[in-house]
Amino acid sequence: MKYAISYSPPHHGVDPDVLVAYARTAEEFGFEGIYLPEHVVLYPGATIGGWEIPPDLPYLDPLDALAFVAAATDRLLLGTGVLLLPYHHPVVLAKRLATLDVLARGRMRLLTVGLGALPGEAAATGVDFASRGRRADEAIDVLRLLWAGGTDGAEFHGEFFDFTGLVSFPKPYRAATLPIHVGGSSRAAARRAGSRGDGYFPGGLLPPDERAAQLRIAREAAASAGRDPAELEYTRTASMDLTAGGSAALAAQGVTRVVVGCTATDPAEQREEMYAFAERHGLLP
Repeated sequence: MKYAISYSPPHHGVDPDVLVAYARTAEEFGFEGIYLPEHVVLYPGATIGGWEIPPDLPYLDPLDALAFVAAATDRLLLGTGVLLLPYHHPVVLAKRLATLDVLARGRMRLLTVGLGALPGEAAATGVDFASRGRRADEAIDVLRLLWAGGTDGAEFHGEFFDFTGLVSFPKPYRAATLPIHVGGSSRAAARRAGSRGDGYFPGGLLPPDERAAQLRIAREAAASAGRDPAELEYTRTASMDLTAGGSAALAAQGVTRVVVGCTATDPAEQREEMYAFAERHGLLP
């Protein structure tokens, strides 16, 4: 089992010193990586899962923030949970992600993408909310095509993106592509993870039977696409109070990575929380 940590509002702010201390502490205590979420814009009345998001809740741009973290750490992997893929043009995103991976010497390896659940956010970025799933599918294909393409140029003709002879350098650091994990709480997300992704990161509010069903769907989609279902990583969120027994129960469900987040807002208390978790799960170097 691998263990990573998240950094997101409302428990974590935008103070650069706090972000760096949080990331360095996670690295010091043996966590695999750090995840940041994304919201491009918010607005009054924006609601997800029955929870109204305060419109002034500060969401850092995840890729800019991860570049900042990369410069302050040595081995911590960089992740998004989730990057709202339909709201990014994949030609531009391919360059941004490869650049970050190169400058971090191969640490942009926990990229997780999702569709977004706020219609107003889609409208603000000029994206049709109803078609964002198809748009994300094409975007994943475009990212992989550009990363793998050579100097002869890549070609793509889809519903949303169309180009011929494009060359995108630099490439990911010592790799032909970057892993792309798919986040979401729907069966469509599970199918997308299996057919196109390197892992599935479902939401935290699903009942156990639906979780199991979605994992089966993801693995079946991988097999149908000619991919090895056993290679599909399975990431889940958990409480900072997770016990060794709880971790074992998650592993029995097929989970390969657990993402937790500090509940404290004070940096000293966050450090205590991370240390206790790391000691409990044998992460300390």
